[in-house]
Amino acid sequence: MTPSTPPLPTSDDPASTFFIDRRRGSGAEAAPGVERRQFANSHDDLSPEARELARAVDAYKVRHRRRFITFEELLQVVTDLGYTRSQ
Repeated sequence: MTPSTPPLPTSDDPASTFFIDRRRGSGAEAAPGVERRQFANSHDDLSPEARELARAVDAYKVRHRRRFITFEELLQVVTDLGYTRSQ
């Protein structure tokens, strides 16, 4: 006896709603030109130092065509801003 594969749900099958495709987005997320951000959408409420870092991270992401950055890339941005680790 071989195990049978259950049939795939069809669009008129109520069971087909078990999977939600979030890649398409909905509402404001689906609007053209709207892009999710790794950090905040605005830098207005940041301190001047944090705003400088946020802008440097954004510039790095644009320059390297990245939506999200790794910790190594964040360290590179911080180092490029001139920060060093105190001993």
